[in-house]
Amino acid sequence: MAKLMKSIVIVMIIMAFAACGKKESEVEIINIGHKNYTEQRLLGQIFAVMIENHTDYKTDVKELGGTQIAFEALKSGGIDLYPEYTGSAYAALLNESGLKDPEKIYNLVKDRTKTLYNLDYLSPLGFNNAWTLSVTPETAEKYNLKTFSDLAKQSGELVIGASMEFFEREDAMLGLKKTYEGMEFKEGKALNGGLRYTAIKSGKIDVTDAYGTDGKLVTYKLITLEDDKNFFLPYHIAPLLNGEFAKIHPEVAESLERLSGQFNETEMQNMNYRIDEEGIPARAVAEEFLKEKGLI
Repeated sequence: MAKLMKSIVIVMIIMAFAACGKKESEVEIINIGHKNYTEQRLLGQIFAVMIENHTDYKTDVKELGGTQIAFEALKSGGIDLYPEYTGSAYAALLNESGLKDPEKIYNLVKDRTKTLYNLDYLSPLGFNNAWTLSVTPETAEKYNLKTFSDLAKQSGELVIGASMEFFEREDAMLGLKKTYEGMEFKEGKALNGGLRYTAIKSGKIDVTDAYGTDGKLVTYKLITLEDDKNFFLPYHIAPLLNGEFAKIHPEVAESLERLSGQFNETEMQNMNYRIDEEGIPARAVAEEFLKEKGLI
């Protein structure tokens, strides 16, 4: 009898663990992608925290490469969503040009990505992370640089270091050369991530591309030059979802829409700084910010 009872208990324990495992395995995993730099890593975690706090789903956050890689992964269903900038979608993904108004660009991107690719572009988070060009205070003083036009006049004496994507895109280096006459640098070096900043600090390059909310601009005390001909597009961020996924998971879109208009440039720059310079994990920074905003 004792053996029988023991066997029953063992079977019940096994069944309990099996049931728990089954329940856990039945929780759907939402695949979130992001590009390969700090702000995108932060945004990926912000999306994950919101989804996990406002739905019954778990998330898996994946680091991808640049814009095209993330976009192709989304279209193919390799990921369910990722954060995309209006300017990148407008110029790099849709090959559009001519518009400068932020609202018109957003509306065009929202309409075209839905019509052409069945993607759902949600509401912008509120901040603009436009591309810019930056130099050290010493370089700015030596060459009297305040604007992009000033830089164009001196570019033949200077070395620029930027991401490969920056050199290849029409809404970046290719277009800058057409807009700012004479902008032909002595040399261009393809450098990704933090390598650009260490290179400009050490004097290996004189100019680098940067995003307006990059925390490293504060760290390295760089000066951002004025885009006096308003070349760069607005770069507002919004979640971009696979349309089939969004249709089946409306609660995911609802959770992310809570982020609409909740961010400004200073907040993003400070969060990027905390990750890059203070070594705080992106997940922890995301959770703290969302709690302060009352979003979780």
